[in-house]
Amino acid sequence: MRWFDTGVNLFSSQFAGQEASIIATAQAVGVSRCLLIASDLAESHKNSQFCQHHNGCYTTAGVHPHQAAHVSTDWENQLRQQLEQPHVLAIGECGLDFNRDFSPRPQQENVFAAQLTLAQQYRLPVYLHERDAFATQVAMLNALPPPAGIAHCFTGDVTQLKVYLDLGLYIGITGWLCDERRGQALQDAVAYIPADRLILETDAPYLTPRTIRPRPKYNSPALLPAIAVELARITGRTVHHLAEQSYQNSCRLLQLPFEDTPNAH
Repeated sequence: MRWFDTGVNLFSSQFAGQEASIIATAQAVGVSRCLLIASDLAESHKNSQFCQHHNGCYTTAGVHPHQAAHVSTDWENQLRQQLEQPHVLAIGECGLDFNRDFSPRPQQENVFAAQLTLAQQYRLPVYLHERDAFATQVAMLNALPPPAGIAHCFTGDVTQLKVYLDLGLYIGITGWLCDERRGQALQDAVAYIPADRLILETDAPYLTPRTIRPRPKYNSPALLPAIAVELARITGRTVHHLAEQSYQNSCRLLQLPFEDTPNAH
């Protein structure tokens, strides 16, 4: 089986100094491709530099809503330059977070709108974050529809899922699915995800699947198959089918060839 982890926070402090080995360990167990997530332009740059030297790695570039209050005056021009890099395949992590409100909501909306506009201009998918801002986020996506996108780390219910599907989004499923304490709504919703819209992602080092025993110190892309095992249990699909379908969907979203070749950027 081949796997594509479409959500890795590789330069999280928990991985400090181990970035290359984290990816090598994942690739050794069949996770042949990884999409690194950027929360700001500095992380986008780090990710892009890493991808230049590690085959099978790609990155997003953009500004997370938590960081929206801290952008420089010329941040859009800086982001445009990053979007020209060959390993940058999506814009984000972008969106709205009205739960933490680390940035004022008007600033979040302005920064998100600018990234949606860039997605249209560059014909790139958006890598979406949303927390307690569903109605506003959907309204903005309808007003500035991106060419494609993924609801990263989807944790919502069936109603929200169907709205995202109607918007044409792919749905990112993480280890949240494996959480018996808070994952019930998601467990009820996953049966409604069409096979051609499902994407698997670890969001490593966060959201370690609670089904893994003994518990590892942190989550990593090598643990991606554990999410598929739980999804197979819930939906009745086979792990092999889920691995291949999510791999192909990730490639389609990110405009990559299905076959992994040294220069497949």
